[in-house]
Amino acid sequence: MARTLKSDKWLLWATLALLGISLVMVFSASARWSDVRFDSQYRFLLKQAAFVGGGLVLMLIGMRVDYHVFKKPVIIWTLVGTTLVFLLAVFAFAPINGTRRWISIPGFTLQPSEIAKLTAVFFTAALLERRMHRIDDLTYALLPVGILVAVFSGLIVMQPDFGTSAALGGVVLAMVFAAGLSFRYLAITISVLLPLAGLAIYLERYRFERFMIFLDPEKDPFGLGFQLRQSLIAVGSGGPLGRGFMEGVQKLFYIPEPHTDFIYAVISEETGLIGSTVILGCFVVIAMRGLRASMSAPDRFGSLLALGLTAMLAAQAFVNMSVVIGLLPTKGIPLPFVSNGGSSMLVSLFAMGILLNITQHASAVDADGRVQRVASAVTTEDPLGVRA
Repeated sequence: MARTLKSDKWLLWATLALLGISLVMVFSASARWSDVRFDSQYRFLLKQAAFVGGGLVLMLIGMRVDYHVFKKPVIIWTLVGTTLVFLLAVFAFAPINGTRRWISIPGFTLQPSEIAKLTAVFFTAALLERRMHRIDDLTYALLPVGILVAVFSGLIVMQPDFGTSAALGGVVLAMVFAAGLSFRYLAITISVLLPLAGLAIYLERYRFERFMIFLDPEKDPFGLGFQLRQSLIAVGSGGPLGRGFMEGVQKLFYIPEPHTDFIYAVISEETGLIGSTVILGCFVVIAMRGLRASMSAPDRFGSLLALGLTAMLAAQAFVNMSVVIGLLPTKGIPLPFVSNGGSSMLVSLFAMGILLNITQHASAVDADGRVQRVASAVTTEDPLGVRA
């Protein structure tokens, strides 16, 4: 007899562990910097606590709402339209640190590119569920996805934010590959995208300089290579056990805004190899359990959606940690569930809530080793509003 599973406890506990670490380490990383700038050590801690609280509410909503809701045409097109408006709206606001990535609202800033990743995952999963039987018919199955990704990525690159654009494209490509796209088309796609990415780096001076500094940070140790160099010093000086909570040195005006994209460097310095490995382990758990949810989902939409959400969260985390330890060029990509920031925290926790909801419907193995599946709703309506 089929039964509904409880949410995956491994996923839930890994997420909650990262949130607890976030609150502690955001305070440690930002206290001195916040005290000097805002005359309060607790400014960023309080903001992060509010983001975590709001994100947990969204996670609970995602856990309670049946994930099949997110393939309805009205939901899909509302999300696409809203995201497009937000991505265009950023250009009406004043730049922050030389970029136009945020919609500034009193007391809060919204980063639409975070929403764009989630919207692209919903759209791609819903479309491929109905069209994956003709996945190699590029016009029928993949042209709508390609148009959406091109529009979203183009607007994100214009902000400019090349890293998030590349992440969005990578997540969608993983979903398309999982849907059964021929290796031939996949090879062609990658062979086209890699030169285009290289050209985008070469033509934009700051990207090219950042890439060259990544190859040799010592070429400009007090200029473009300063942030990466200080990050590596922080990671290396942590040793096995770290300097101790609040005892880090590099966060004291060496690493710019250490509570955001480079918080993993602060964690490594203060908690050492043990602490940084705990963070890595939590994301390995999220990646493995997310892939398990994808493989055991009761329908194609759930499988593709779980894969997309897992790729979105885990890949972003591994990219962030790789940047901090110098394995990838510096990018402004936050560490999910840990870095200070509202948009990333809210979107990431909502995505986790949906992933946990999928695990509630996932396949189960009973005491005799037989696979049980939970019946799921079946629709004949295409996510674009056309009958299949």
